[in-house]
Amino acid sequence: MNNIPPIDLARQYRNIGDQVSAAVTQVLASGRYIGGPVVQELEQQFAQYTGVSQAVSCNSGTDALYLALLALGIGPGDEVITSAFTFFSTAEVISLVGAVPVFVDIDPGTFNMDVGLVEAAITGKTKAIMPVHLFGCPVEMTGLLAIADRYNLVVIEDCAQATGATWGNRRVGSLGTIGCFSFFPTKNLGAFGDGGMVTTNSPDLAAMIRKLKEHGSSQRYLHELIGINSRLDAIQAAILQVKLPYLEGWNRSRAAAARHYTELLAPLGDLLITPKLVAESVWNQYTIRVLAGRRDRLREKLQAQGISTMVYYPLPLHLQPVYADLGYAPGRLPVTEALSQQVLSLPMFPEITPEEQQQVVYSLKDCLVDLD
Repeated sequence: MNNIPPIDLARQYRNIGDQVSAAVTQVLASGRYIGGPVVQELEQQFAQYTGVSQAVSCNSGTDALYLALLALGIGPGDEVITSAFTFFSTAEVISLVGAVPVFVDIDPGTFNMDVGLVEAAITGKTKAIMPVHLFGCPVEMTGLLAIADRYNLVVIEDCAQATGATWGNRRVGSLGTIGCFSFFPTKNLGAFGDGGMVTTNSPDLAAMIRKLKEHGSSQRYLHELIGINSRLDAIQAAILQVKLPYLEGWNRSRAAAARHYTELLAPLGDLLITPKLVAESVWNQYTIRVLAGRRDRLREKLQAQGISTMVYYPLPLHLQPVYADLGYAPGRLPVTEALSQQVLSLPMFPEITPEEQQQVVYSLKDCLVDLD
């Protein structure tokens, strides 16, 4: 039996390595390593793919969120509604601009923000809603955008795990005021290092983000704002250009793998809960819920059999030590807290084979029986 990792990036590289090497060599020979035509071309291609008029590259998904908040003028005294069941940077950037994250509970079927709870969280200080399309699954954007419109709030989509996902025939990142993407290597569209992108249909917002990411400058040595250094280097842009045409196929492969997992796991319905098969999801993760407090012991036993799994996320953001002063006592977000003790992400990547998935599920069944 083979060891199966959570994601096999080397396998993907073997399939496109020649193209990647050629693209990187071309950048190296050009002498243009920061900015330049390769970065500009990627921005244009990504804007077209996402269905927006503007795309601005940056050096990480975290910076994409941070730049979005800065460009929208969100700061001290403001509140931003988001999910507590996500990576820390989603809330971190809200705090970095001086605003306050306001957390709402999640839908147990999709792991996403429960849109039905958003309106009750709105106060006179609320300036934005930041939905997170977690694990590749889009948030219920129709209802969320209606709420935002009713209260005149901006919507910043955290699309870090969901490049290519759709809602109502539109890609995530084109639905809200601004979309924010990560090109961290494990994402559906991943670079060979850090990278990010901001998407919008507002030329003014795009111009502001371009200025902010270049030290608040639109003209060399003339600084109109306090900004940051957040540039995507040309080598990463070239790699992403190679990968972008493959993304749709990779996402279809992920969806097929998700369906296969769900079929294989159906007999274990009394011991675990499989994720909702949302057609628009791009399955950055396939995350099951392990019942009866067995998750951590199951994970250890799977690891002993060569099956590597991940836990996203063991401690929700509202219970993180740094946010103790916000006053979220345990029990405040019951679904989030319950799922954080149950979730287990199985190996998921476009190249995973049906035989490997069968091995994962066989080991999972074997380990669950051993726990009894």
